[in-house]
Amino acid sequence: MAWNQITFLTHRDIAEALSDLLHENSALSVTLQEGGDEKIFEPALGETPLWEDTQVVALFEEDVSAEALIEILKKSLTTENFPKYEISKVEDQDWERAWLDDFKPMQFGKNLWIVPSVYEPTDEDAVNIILDPGLAFGTGTHPTTSLCLTWLDENKAEKDVVVDYGCGSGILAIAAAKLGAKQVHAVDIDPQAIEATEQNAKNNHVGELIKTYLPEQFDLKAADLLLANILANPLHELAEYFSRGVKPGGRIVLSGILSEQADQIVKKYSSWFDMAEPVFKEEWVLLAGIKR
Repeated sequence: MAWNQITFLTHRDIAEALSDLLHENSALSVTLQEGGDEKIFEPALGETPLWEDTQVVALFEEDVSAEALIEILKKSLTTENFPKYEISKVEDQDWERAWLDDFKPMQFGKNLWIVPSVYEPTDEDAVNIILDPGLAFGTGTHPTTSLCLTWLDENKAEKDVVVDYGCGSGILAIAAAKLGAKQVHAVDIDPQAIEATEQNAKNNHVGELIKTYLPEQFDLKAADLLLANILANPLHELAEYFSRGVKPGGRIVLSGILSEQADQIVKKYSSWFDMAEPVFKEEWVLLAGIKR
């Protein structure tokens, strides 16, 4: 089986209108992507900004005539210059397996590995987390996750009560559990993340150590270690809440922060924590501190 794909290079002013027209004309899916070099890392709450140059990628059943559709769009889209476009065929494949072809075992620190299920562990004596790409964020490939995993390998969490706030796939919660945590509380606003964390914890034989919650179900208190790999805006907003939930002498690890945002977050958390020097990876930073 195959599909017809049309990729438009357009401007953000008409991208949404074009997307609506494509949906109205039998598109199976429409994806908006960056069409230039502009980066939007963290929009304000309630905003869904687009890139100035935006790619609009539409997928159709194979029997839909892409050429006929273009003629319909030219009549319907009220713009002086019709956007440039490219028509292509997309062959069917197992997308998850295709991703796994490029997802290899990865080492973090000295003794922590993320291993896709199709591979045998490189080091049987290491701490191996079996994890495949899935619906929830977190496989270790992103710099923010890598920073947190390396921190956990170097600092351990033996006999700690750990909170993984914004758990995604559960990768940090599982790492903490495998590195000796007494109990791990994994929190996320996304029910799919909760489901993914529970399944991944079960696959790694630490399901009994990890409890999952939506934020409204969770009472944050007396944590020995709080991990929050989210984004700078929510980290700023949650600072006082986090400070109340970490016990004196407890540790906090924050990531999902761009380098230029680090000073602001350090200043905010310094009201309650003695903050260590930032750790950088590409344009991202990890901040760690100890509760006074």
